[in-house]
Amino acid sequence: MKILLLDKNHPLITEQLLAKNFVLEEDFTSSYDEVCRKIEHYDGIIIRSRIPLDKNFLEKGKNLKFIARVGAGMENIDIPVAGKLGIQLINSPEGNRDSVAEHVVGMLLILMNRLFIASQEVKNGIWKREENRGDELLGKTVGLIGYGNMGKATAKRFSGFGCKVIFHDILPGLSDEYASQVSVEELKQSADILSLHIPLTSETHYIIDEKFISEMKKDFYFVNTARGKNIETKYLVEALKSGKVKGACLDVLEYEKASFENLEHENEDLQYLLESEKTIVTPHIAGWTHQSKEKLAQVIVDKIIERFAG
Repeated sequence: MKILLLDKNHPLITEQLLAKNFVLEEDFTSSYDEVCRKIEHYDGIIIRSRIPLDKNFLEKGKNLKFIARVGAGMENIDIPVAGKLGIQLINSPEGNRDSVAEHVVGMLLILMNRLFIASQEVKNGIWKREENRGDELLGKTVGLIGYGNMGKATAKRFSGFGCKVIFHDILPGLSDEYASQVSVEELKQSADILSLHIPLTSETHYIIDEKFISEMKKDFYFVNTARGKNIETKYLVEALKSGKVKGACLDVLEYEKASFENLEHENEDLQYLLESEKTIVTPHIAGWTHQSKEKLAQVIVDKIIERFAG
Protein backbone atom coordinates (compact mmCIF):
# COMPACT_ATOMS: atom_id res chain seq x y z
CA MET A 1 0.00 0.00 0.00
CA LYS A 2 1.15 3.50 -0.83
CA ILE A 3 0.60 6.07 1.95
CA LEU A 4 0.92 9.86 1.79
CA LEU A 5 2.04 11.60 5.00
CA LEU A 6 0.77 15.19 5.01
CA ASP A 7 2.04 16.34 8.44
CA LYS A 8 5.20 15.85 10.44
CA ASN A 9 4.67 13.34 13.23
CA HIS A 10 6.74 11.09 15.46
CA PRO A 11 9.35 9.19 13.39
CA LEU A 12 8.10 5.85 14.68
CA ILE A 13 5.26 6.07 12.14
CA THR A 14 7.70 5.97 9.24
CA GLU A 15 10.01 3.44 10.87
CA GLN A 16 7.34 0.90 11.75
CA LEU A 17 5.29 1.19 8.57
CA LEU A 18 8.38 0.82 6.37
CA ALA A 19 9.27 -2.29 8.35
CA LYS A 20 5.86 -3.71 7.38
CA ASN A 21 6.54 -2.98 3.69
CA PHE A 22 4.23 -0.01 3.27
CA VAL A 23 5.38 2.52 0.67
CA LEU A 24 5.53 6.01 2.16
CA GLU A 25 5.79 9.48 0.68
CA GLU A 26 6.05 12.68 2.71
CA ASP A 27 4.59 15.99 1.58
CA PHE A 28 4.46 18.65 4.29
CA THR A 29 4.30 21.74 2.07
CA SER A 30 2.07 21.25 -0.98
CA SER A 31 -1.16 23.22 -1.11
CA TYR A 32 -4.63 21.71 -1.04
CA ASP A 33 -4.89 21.95 -4.84
CA GLU A 34 -1.49 20.38 -5.36
CA VAL A 35 -2.34 17.43 -3.13
CA CYS A 36 -5.71 17.04 -4.86
CA ARG A 37 -3.95 16.62 -8.21
CA LYS A 38 -1.99 13.59 -7.04
CA ILE A 39 -4.14 11.98 -4.34
CA GLU A 40 -5.51 9.34 -6.74
CA HIS A 41 -2.14 7.60 -6.61
CA TYR A 42 -2.38 6.73 -2.90
CA ASP A 43 -4.12 4.04 -0.86
CA GLY A 44 -3.95 5.90 2.43
CA ILE A 45 -3.35 9.28 4.08
CA ILE A 46 -1.86 10.13 7.47
CA ILE A 47 -2.69 13.67 8.57
CA ARG A 48 -3.14 15.94 11.57
CA SER A 49 -5.03 19.03 10.42
CA ARG A 50 -3.00 20.74 7.67
CA ILE A 51 -5.63 20.70 4.90
CA PRO A 52 -9.38 19.95 4.77
CA LEU A 53 -10.33 16.55 3.39
CA ASP A 54 -13.64 17.68 1.90
CA LYS A 55 -15.96 16.14 -0.71
CA ASN A 56 -13.90 17.42 -3.63
CA PHE A 57 -10.68 16.02 -2.16
CA LEU A 58 -12.13 12.63 -1.27
CA GLU A 59 -13.74 12.11 -4.65
CA LYS A 60 -10.36 12.69 -6.30
CA GLY A 61 -8.82 10.01 -4.06
CA LYS A 62 -10.19 7.18 -6.19
CA ASN A 63 -7.95 4.56 -4.61
CA LEU A 64 -8.11 5.73 -1.00
CA LYS A 65 -8.78 2.93 1.45
CA PHE A 66 -8.16 4.84 4.68
CA ILE A 67 -7.48 8.21 6.27
CA ALA A 68 -5.61 8.16 9.57
CA ARG A 69 -5.75 11.27 11.73
CA VAL A 70 -3.05 11.57 14.37
CA GLY A 71 -5.34 13.01 17.03
CA ALA A 72 -8.94 12.75 18.18
CA GLY A 73 -11.19 15.21 16.32
CA MET A 74 -12.34 14.38 12.80
CA GLU A 75 -14.14 17.61 11.87
CA ASN A 76 -11.61 18.36 9.13
CA ILE A 77 -12.85 15.30 7.21
CA ASP A 78 -16.18 15.01 5.36
CA ILE A 79 -17.20 11.88 7.24
CA PRO A 80 -20.45 11.10 5.36
CA VAL A 81 -18.70 11.30 1.98
CA ALA A 82 -15.84 9.13 3.22
CA GLY A 83 -18.38 6.55 4.35
CA LYS A 84 -20.14 6.53 0.98
CA LEU A 85 -16.82 6.06 -0.78
CA GLY A 86 -15.81 3.18 1.49
CA ILE A 87 -12.85 5.03 2.99
CA GLN A 88 -12.04 3.83 6.50
CA LEU A 89 -11.40 6.59 9.06
CA ILE A 90 -8.88 6.03 11.83
CA ASN A 91 -8.05 8.34 14.74
CA SER A 92 -6.12 8.02 18.00
CA PRO A 93 -7.90 9.59 21.00
CA GLU A 94 -6.35 6.91 23.20
CA GLY A 95 -2.97 8.54 22.58
CA ASN A 96 -3.52 11.93 24.20
CA ARG A 97 -6.35 11.36 26.67
CA ASP A 98 -3.96 11.39 29.63
CA SER A 99 -2.26 14.62 28.62
CA VAL A 100 -5.65 16.29 28.11
CA ALA A 101 -6.87 15.13 31.51
CA GLU A 102 -3.75 16.43 33.26
CA HIS A 103 -4.01 19.73 31.41
CA VAL A 104 -7.61 20.20 32.60
CA VAL A 105 -6.66 19.67 36.23
CA GLY A 106 -3.50 21.73 35.89
CA MET A 107 -5.30 24.75 34.45
CA LEU A 108 -7.95 24.61 37.16
CA LEU A 109 -5.39 24.39 39.95
CA ILE A 110 -3.56 27.41 38.54
CA LEU A 111 -6.77 29.41 38.15
CA MET A 112 -8.52 28.48 41.40
CA ASN A 113 -5.41 28.97 43.53
CA ARG A 114 -4.23 32.11 41.70
CA LEU A 115 -0.83 30.46 41.26
CA PHE A 116 0.29 32.35 38.18
CA ILE A 117 -0.93 35.70 39.52
CA ALA A 118 0.66 35.21 42.95
CA SER A 119 3.94 34.03 41.42
CA GLN A 120 4.14 37.05 39.13
CA GLU A 121 3.38 39.39 42.03
CA VAL A 122 6.13 37.95 44.21
CA LYS A 123 8.59 38.13 41.32
CA ASN A 124 7.72 41.81 41.06
CA GLY A 125 8.20 42.45 44.78
CA ILE A 126 4.51 42.26 45.74
CA TRP A 127 3.61 40.06 48.73
CA LYS A 128 -0.16 39.50 49.03
CA ARG A 129 -1.62 36.66 51.08
CA GLU A 130 -5.25 37.45 51.82
CA GLU A 131 -5.87 38.61 48.26
CA ASN A 132 -4.54 35.30 46.92
CA ARG A 133 -6.64 32.86 48.93
CA GLY A 134 -7.43 29.82 46.78
CA ASP A 135 -10.53 27.75 46.15
CA GLU A 136 -10.24 23.98 46.75
CA LEU A 137 -11.25 21.24 44.33
CA LEU A 138 -12.16 18.99 47.27
CA GLY A 139 -15.93 18.64 47.56
CA LYS A 140 -16.71 20.26 44.20
CA THR A 141 -19.10 18.65 41.74
CA VAL A 142 -17.50 18.39 38.31
CA GLY A 143 -19.85 18.16 35.33
CA LEU A 144 -18.42 16.73 32.12
CA ILE A 145 -20.10 17.04 28.73
CA GLY A 146 -18.94 13.98 26.80
CA TYR A 147 -17.61 10.73 28.26
CA GLY A 148 -15.31 9.21 25.68
CA ASN A 149 -11.57 8.77 26.04
CA MET A 150 -10.92 12.33 27.22
CA GLY A 151 -13.90 12.51 29.57
CA LYS A 152 -13.10 9.21 31.26
CA ALA A 153 -9.43 10.10 31.79
CA THR A 154 -10.45 13.47 33.22
CA ALA A 155 -13.01 11.93 35.58
CA LYS A 156 -10.34 9.57 36.91
CA ARG A 157 -8.11 12.53 37.82
CA PHE A 158 -10.88 14.51 39.51
CA SER A 159 -11.97 11.52 41.57
CA GLY A 160 -8.52 11.56 43.14
CA PHE A 161 -9.10 15.12 44.34
CA GLY A 162 -12.23 14.17 46.27
CA CYS A 163 -14.62 15.60 43.69
CA LYS A 164 -18.03 14.22 42.79
CA VAL A 165 -17.94 13.69 39.03
CA ILE A 166 -21.07 13.57 36.88
CA PHE A 167 -21.38 13.58 33.12
CA HIS A 168 -23.80 13.78 30.23
CA ASP A 169 -23.28 11.83 27.01
CA ILE A 170 -25.50 10.99 24.05
CA LEU A 171 -24.71 7.27 24.55
CA PRO A 172 -26.45 5.53 27.49
CA GLY A 173 -25.02 3.28 30.16
CA LEU A 174 -21.55 4.78 30.54
CA SER A 175 -21.37 5.23 34.33
CA ASP A 176 -18.29 3.74 35.97
CA GLU A 177 -16.33 3.88 39.22
CA TYR A 178 -15.19 7.45 38.51
CA ALA A 179 -18.35 9.22 37.35
CA SER A 180 -22.14 8.93 37.18
CA GLN A 181 -24.20 9.61 34.07
CA VAL A 182 -26.93 12.24 34.46
CA SER A 183 -29.31 14.27 32.33
CA VAL A 184 -28.29 17.69 31.05
CA GLU A 185 -30.83 19.18 33.46
CA GLU A 186 -29.28 17.46 36.48
CA LEU A 187 -25.80 18.49 35.39
CA LYS A 188 -26.93 22.11 35.18
CA GLN A 189 -28.41 21.87 38.68
CA SER A 190 -25.35 20.39 40.36
CA ALA A 191 -22.07 21.33 38.66
CA ASP A 192 -19.53 23.66 40.25
CA ILE A 193 -17.16 23.02 37.34
CA LEU A 194 -18.18 22.43 33.71
CA SER A 195 -15.66 20.76 31.38
CA LEU A 196 -16.17 19.92 27.69
CA HIS A 197 -14.97 16.66 26.11
CA ILE A 198 -16.89 16.49 22.85
CA PRO A 199 -16.13 16.61 19.12
CA LEU A 200 -17.21 19.52 16.93
CA THR A 201 -20.33 18.54 14.99
CA SER A 202 -23.47 20.33 13.82
CA GLU A 203 -25.07 19.26 17.13
CA THR A 204 -22.22 20.49 19.35
CA HIS A 205 -21.47 23.75 17.54
CA TYR A 206 -22.19 26.46 20.14
CA ILE A 207 -23.65 23.86 22.50
CA ILE A 208 -22.68 26.21 25.30
CA ASP A 209 -24.63 29.37 24.53
CA GLU A 210 -26.41 32.12 26.43
CA LYS A 211 -29.31 29.83 27.35
CA PHE A 212 -27.10 27.01 28.62
CA ILE A 213 -25.04 29.36 30.78
CA SER A 214 -28.14 31.04 32.23
CA GLU A 215 -29.62 27.63 33.15
CA MET A 216 -26.62 26.66 35.29
CA LYS A 217 -27.91 26.89 38.87
CA LYS A 218 -24.57 27.71 40.47
CA ASP A 219 -21.88 30.17 39.56
CA PHE A 220 -19.28 27.86 38.02
CA TYR A 221 -15.82 27.39 36.57
CA PHE A 222 -15.64 26.56 32.87
CA VAL A 223 -13.00 24.43 31.11
CA ASN A 224 -12.68 23.81 27.38
CA THR A 225 -10.04 21.50 25.93
CA ALA A 226 -12.37 20.25 23.17
CA ARG A 227 -13.03 22.70 20.33
CA GLY A 228 -13.30 26.48 20.38
CA LYS A 229 -16.59 26.56 18.51
CA ASN A 230 -18.28 24.38 21.14
CA ILE A 231 -18.96 27.63 23.00
CA GLU A 232 -20.19 31.01 21.82
CA THR A 233 -17.42 33.20 23.16
CA LYS A 234 -19.39 36.45 23.49
CA TYR A 235 -21.69 34.83 26.05
CA LEU A 236 -18.77 33.37 27.98
CA VAL A 237 -17.26 36.84 28.22
CA GLU A 238 -20.59 38.29 29.42
CA ALA A 239 -20.80 35.57 32.07
CA LEU A 240 -17.23 36.18 33.22
CA LYS A 241 -17.98 39.89 33.59
CA SER A 242 -21.19 39.23 35.54
CA GLY A 243 -19.61 36.58 37.77
CA LYS A 244 -21.88 33.76 36.59
CA VAL A 245 -18.70 32.09 35.31
CA LYS A 246 -16.19 32.39 38.15
CA GLY A 247 -13.26 31.62 35.88
CA ALA A 248 -12.46 29.99 32.55
CA CYS A 249 -9.66 27.64 31.47
CA LEU A 250 -9.41 27.66 27.68
CA ASP A 251 -7.02 25.57 25.65
CA VAL A 252 -9.08 26.15 22.50
CA LEU A 253 -10.61 29.30 21.08
CA GLU A 254 -13.45 30.06 18.69
CA TYR A 255 -11.04 32.17 16.66
CA GLU A 256 -8.51 29.44 15.77
CA LYS A 257 -7.68 28.48 12.22
CA ALA A 258 -8.95 25.09 11.10
CA SER A 259 -5.35 23.84 11.22
CA PHE A 260 -5.08 25.01 14.89
CA GLU A 261 -1.74 26.63 14.04
CA ASN A 262 -2.73 30.19 14.94
CA LEU A 263 -5.63 32.58 15.43
CA GLU A 264 -7.75 33.57 12.44
CA HIS A 265 -8.83 36.94 13.79
CA GLU A 266 -9.01 39.03 16.94
CA ASN A 267 -11.79 41.04 18.55
CA GLU A 268 -12.82 42.63 21.86
CA ASP A 269 -14.01 39.33 23.34
CA LEU A 270 -10.68 37.66 22.65
CA GLN A 271 -8.84 40.64 24.08
CA TYR A 272 -10.86 40.35 27.28
CA LEU A 273 -9.99 36.65 27.61
CA LEU A 274 -6.31 37.39 27.10
CA GLU A 275 -6.23 40.19 29.68
CA SER A 276 -8.58 38.95 32.41
CA GLU A 277 -7.32 37.53 35.71
CA LYS A 278 -10.32 35.19 35.55
CA THR A 279 -8.91 33.22 32.63
CA ILE A 280 -6.13 30.80 31.80
CA VAL A 281 -5.55 30.54 28.02
CA THR A 282 -3.20 28.08 26.33
CA PRO A 283 -2.50 27.54 22.57
CA HIS A 284 -4.31 24.23 21.91
CA ILE A 285 -1.68 22.15 23.70
CA ALA A 286 -3.75 20.04 26.12
CA GLY A 287 -3.03 16.91 24.11
CA TRP A 288 0.48 18.06 23.19
CA THR A 289 2.97 16.45 25.58
CA HIS A 290 6.21 14.69 24.67
CA GLN A 291 4.59 11.43 25.75
CA SER A 292 1.37 11.96 23.81
CA LYS A 293 3.27 12.66 20.59
CA GLU A 294 4.68 9.16 20.75
CA LYS A 295 1.48 7.52 21.99
CA LEU A 296 -0.68 9.16 19.30
CA ALA A 297 1.69 7.90 16.62
CA GLN A 298 1.86 4.41 18.07
CA VAL A 299 -1.92 4.07 18.24
CA ILE A 300 -2.21 5.12 14.58
CA VAL A 301 0.50 2.70 13.46
CA ASP A 302 -1.02 -0.18 15.41
CA LYS A 303 -4.45 0.42 13.86
CA ILE A 304 -3.07 0.68 10.31
CA ILE A 305 -0.99 -2.47 10.68
CA GLU A 306 -3.89 -4.38 12.24
CA ARG A 307 -6.23 -3.51 9.37
CA PHE A 308 -3.98 -3.32 6.32
CA ALA A 309 -0.67 -5.11 6.82
CA GLY A 310 -0.08 -8.34 4.94
